[in-house]
Amino acid sequence: MRRLARKWMRWFDQHARDLPWRRTRDPYAVWISEIMLQQTQVKTVIPYYERWMRALPAVADFAKARPERVLKLWEGLGYYRRVRLAHTAARLIMNQHSGRFPESFDEVLALPGVGRYTAGAICSIAFHQPAPILDGNVIRVLSRLLGIAGDPRSKAVKTKLWRAAEALVIAGGEPARLNQAMMELGALICLPRQPQCPACPLRRDCFALRRKRVDEFPTPAPRTAVTQRRFIALVVSDGARLLVRRRPASVVNAGLWEFPNVEVDVNTNNLRPSVAPFKILARAPFFRVRHSITRYRILLEAYRAELPAGSASSAAAAGAAWKTPAQIKRLPFTSAHRKVLRRANASSAQLTNPA
Repeated sequence: MRRLARKWMRWFDQHARDLPWRRTRDPYAVWISEIMLQQTQVKTVIPYYERWMRALPAVADFAKARPERVLKLWEGLGYYRRVRLAHTAARLIMNQHSGRFPESFDEVLALPGVGRYTAGAICSIAFHQPAPILDGNVIRVLSRLLGIAGDPRSKAVKTKLWRAAEALVIAGGEPARLNQAMMELGALICLPRQPQCPACPLRRDCFALRRKRVDEFPTPAPRTAVTQRRFIALVVSDGARLLVRRRPASVVNAGLWEFPNVEVDVNTNNLRPSVAPFKILARAPFFRVRHSITRYRILLEAYRAELPAGSASSAAAAGAAWKTPAQIKRLPFTSAHRKVLRRANASSAQLTNPA
């Protein structure tokens, strides 16, 4: 393990990318980068991270920030539960740790939204503690390198992987350097498809490569059945304002803003009953957005619409509010509805593009 760790770290010293969160050992900055990087590509995260750290450079700034400002800074990264839990954790740090980021692994792990991997990353990178990490990249590397077969989500296989990661970080003697080296090798060389095995510093030690079974590790997870869903978004303007609404606390993307919308059958052509009391102004949508949330493949169709006057179809009755372009610019929107907003404004002479 010590020999493997040394090979790994020497490779990292020569090939590591210059990423903004690698220029600091501030545990707050490391934490923010790690929660942003969950299920999100590095190239996407970089501008978000840099903007965040300019706006909220310390945990105290994060803790006292208004939820809407926090969501606006996060707008577009998705998986908004991450940032809501982090906001709760920042306030907990201020209240229970006197504003000082906790250093012990158990205290870091106890923070809302922090799992074993994130706690290990923070403690190893910021505090140089020999805490193991296990993310998707590291799972792939260790599975291939050590020939650990089976579903990595199963308890038995995950236990083997954690033990291997722990043995490596202890043997390496430089936790921050080794853990980042493992993640980097998975990101740059040991790719899910078409891995760059000739460039790998561990190619002579790799179980899967020696047996020409690289594609078999880690064991692929069974595919989840895909469900198609269709939503109709209604863009209503009074010439100077748009009608928008805030998503309630009990649903996905809680606290974000969107246009009034309704789910309809994927095959229906008659939208009138579903969108009442709104009245659609055109036969065809002016914009379509396709996106995915977990196993759902979603089609969002945007129509220009109106609320008939003098009925129970007021903005309040629709659970929505009139907002000016200046007000909308400050509101955090879901990604799909932000795209609708941009297209609506691009084709409207009355409204200024807030993007």
